[in-house]
Amino acid sequence: MLKEKAQELRKKTFETIYNAGGGHYGGSLSAIEIMTTLYYDVMNLRPQEPTWPDRDRFILCKGHAGPPLYVILADRGFIDPERLKELDVNGGSLPKHVDRLKVQGIDYSSGPLGQGLSVACGMASAAKLDNKDLYVYALMGDGELDEGQIWEAAMTAAHYKLDNLVAIVDRNMNQIDGTTEDVMALEPLPEKWEAFGWHVQVVDGHDTDAIKEAINTAKAMKEKPSVIIANTIKGKGISFMENQYKWHSGQITEEQFVQGMRELEV
Repeated sequence: MLKEKAQELRKKTFETIYNAGGGHYGGSLSAIEIMTTLYYDVMNLRPQEPTWPDRDRFILCKGHAGPPLYVILADRGFIDPERLKELDVNGGSLPKHVDRLKVQGIDYSSGPLGQGLSVACGMASAAKLDNKDLYVYALMGDGELDEGQIWEAAMTAAHYKLDNLVAIVDRNMNQIDGTTEDVMALEPLPEKWEAFGWHVQVVDGHDTDAIKEAINTAKAMKEKPSVIIANTIKGKGISFMENQYKWHSGQITEEQFVQGMRELEV
């Protein structure tokens, strides 16, 4: 089941980041159920043919959440699982932020926040021009919504009626410098997306069934793009990390690692 698979991937992601000497724990762990639902249930992909022209596209706008995507690509057979040992290693093949030129199965090289949704709009527009029956999924961080380019892309998607575009906001309420509402208040967030011409849904971002249902609803929409605001917990599953913006990125001790792995067994 997706719930069990997500927990397996969360544990492997936590372990992979620790083995790399630290990294972006918080936003990686909050996005697990979203990525699991997409890669194990929703998206039309061929792991042995990663550049298949008719595949669905996944744009990881919040590129610092590369570790769970690498873990998923390894589990799905896109890359050799042994490569996970190269995460953030100088000269290694798995950079901290995803790079499509280095990793099969990556559709977009990300790092600078705010640009991914624009790329997703371009891919969705190209698919329509080519009469391809595929969907483009864009996963954004909520802190990323501070970027003005996000809202330019939002206008573009609505104007061109990109109903083959499904955006998902990992709404964990925290970003690198504090809570999103303290740094740059986003609420009322659903109403903002609606005002920009999008179909909006709000779901529990750790409920795979709810995520799947919302995606299916989004795919049924015609002549407007869809956004799913997925309410999540930053650092999900690790008690000392949950809802703590300081764990946007960091290092942990061996004792904390042991504690985290024990908690993820539950």
